[in-house]
Amino acid sequence: MQHRGFFLLALLALLALTSAVAKKKDKVKKGGPGSECAEWTWGPCTPSSKDCGVGFREGTCGAQTQRIRCRVPCNWKKEFGADCKYKFESWGACDGGTGTKARQGTLKKARYNARCQETIRVTKPCTSKTKAKTKAKKGKGKD
Repeated sequence: MQHRGFFLLALLALLALTSAVAKKKDKVKKGGPGSECAEWTWGPCTPSSKDCGVGFREGTCGAQTQRIRCRVPCNWKKEFGADCKYKFESWGACDGGTGTKARQGTLKKARYNARCQETIRVTKPCTSKTKAKTKAKKGKGKD
């Protein structure tokens, strides 16, 4: 009697496991990057609120359309977008006339078929004085 109960329990667990795997396979087949369509075209990541944070990216392939979640970092540069990744040189010397310094970046990676410039140039204001880095000691101190 005890063996029948164990066998029945094992059989039910096996059926539940195969059912879960079948559902997962169905989800993959319905659409998206893993479906029969091979030429997905993805748009830029559009944040749900403000200009950074969690948002959505729309993809199309023939008559199929899909939205996937994405995230735009809050320190991204609007001129070249969050999907274009660049390798930058060191910052140049400060230009006294404009009060800015510049550096150049070459394209390292274009995500989701983004249209990216091969090289870009970015500038930022020069700092008026050198900042001293000081770290406050953390921990248990006896005052």
